[in-house]
Amino acid sequence: MHGTHLLVFSFVAVYVCRKLLNLWKAGQSVHNFPGKRLILNPLFNNFVPKIRGISDGQNSLFNAKHTYFDYVGWDAYTSISLWPNTRTMVVLADAAAIKEITLSRARFPKPVHHYKTLSFYGKNIVASEGEEWKKYRKISAPAFSDRNNKLVWDSSIKIVEGLFNDVWGKRDVIEVDHCVDITLPIALFVIGAAGFGRSISWKEDAVIPPGHSMTFKDALHVVTVEIFLKIILPDWAMGLTKRLRRARLAFEELRSYMVEMIRDRQKAEKAERHDLFSSLLAANDHTLDASTLTESELIGNIYIFLVAGHETTAHTLCFTFALLALYPDEQEKLVEHIRSILPNGQSPTYEDMPLLTYSMAVFYETLRMFPPVTGIPKEAAEDTTITVGNKKGEQTTIPIPKGADLTLSTVGLHYNPRYWHDPDSFKPSRFLGDWPRDAFIPFSSGARACIGRKFFETEGIAILTMLVSHYKIAIKEEPQFASESFEQRKARVLSCRAGLTVTPIRVPLTFTRRI
Repeated sequence: MHGTHLLVFSFVAVYVCRKLLNLWKAGQSVHNFPGKRLILNPLFNNFVPKIRGISDGQNSLFNAKHTYFDYVGWDAYTSISLWPNTRTMVVLADAAAIKEITLSRARFPKPVHHYKTLSFYGKNIVASEGEEWKKYRKISAPAFSDRNNKLVWDSSIKIVEGLFNDVWGKRDVIEVDHCVDITLPIALFVIGAAGFGRSISWKEDAVIPPGHSMTFKDALHVVTVEIFLKIILPDWAMGLTKRLRRARLAFEELRSYMVEMIRDRQKAEKAERHDLFSSLLAANDHTLDASTLTESELIGNIYIFLVAGHETTAHTLCFTFALLALYPDEQEKLVEHIRSILPNGQSPTYEDMPLLTYSMAVFYETLRMFPPVTGIPKEAAEDTTITVGNKKGEQTTIPIPKGADLTLSTVGLHYNPRYWHDPDSFKPSRFLGDWPRDAFIPFSSGARACIGRKFFETEGIAILTMLVSHYKIAIKEEPQFASESFEQRKARVLSCRAGLTVTPIRVPLTFTRRI
């Protein structure tokens, strides 16, 4: 027995020494640039709470914003973790360095292996790089045209009018327990109509269609919320509990809906369409002389555009309405601006969009404070260096070893006082004049920037303008929170968690019809 204990102890000692040696080597590779030294890799952050020296915890980039950069004294820091493998990462909040990285695709490619979890329906434009990515982008790009943006605007206006008429009706006051109950279906209906030619009415969406056990909206929502279960659990485990069985059903239902969408459009009469779905289907038509998509790639890309086209918009709008409710003076400035552009309560047209500058400013300020993705991953394809600065105006160079991870901290950059005065405050007016465009990357930057940016902006401005011009937004009054201070209310209403995108936890609002 004593020999066994000695053998185990020796094995553990050798393992620990090897890990410590790897830690020392990793530190040397970045010249021991200051930062974090952790036991667990970042992939455990969603499952292990924040414990100093062990794990950064969930939503760590958003929670820290720019504070850790301030602590280090530079707009970059290193993060070296040991288990299950030694991982060296450089986290950046320096606008010039981030611009260099996003423009240098050969030196800093997208680490596609981090995105394999988004490929369970098939390969797609997000989880690809190189020639494969170029193929998907070439196929998708024509759909994001000015002609389709007008369709996005008109669809958004029509869907919000449907909310007013078919759901809220003649009620003057509407209380909502969580704002995403409104913004998620709006965003889903818009991407369905403008992206996939799939019009859904508010009444129709409440009914489960024949042959299904879940509505399209619910299936997509459950898939989005429960994606981490799908990632970490084997298929056989997805039937162990009621929650897991519902998640498994949602994944199956969503695939079924996507296959139906494909079959229905293929059987439909030929018509000239300019939506995203048409571009993807044309690329799946192997009789045409074009780059082709397999059915798996077709379904994979439909899924990615559905997720990117609805959750990002829905959560951004939810945070926007929350901020306007918390800051009624800003809400009234927005209303006054809208009325100066659209007198007599008329509905905005696509041609009005460039004039709605305060709507755009409010939307951008929300994206600055609550960027959908808090960190954009890259990796070093070669041994290289990056120069970063600090608030003193000093600069330093960090060696980046081949294979190291880089994280462009969207939230760290957006809260960096070098670029944004009083970054913790909600000030839409900062986007009305000159502003630091290289320090604003909610859509990423460079060649890999979001292809659907204009779609997203068009939809968001239309919905925001319509809703704010017709209803006053306030935080729902609840007895249990009657004695809270403004700062407590703000923290409660704006609290969020990590998901595929930054996700509001609960935003209870009251909408009162404007006279």
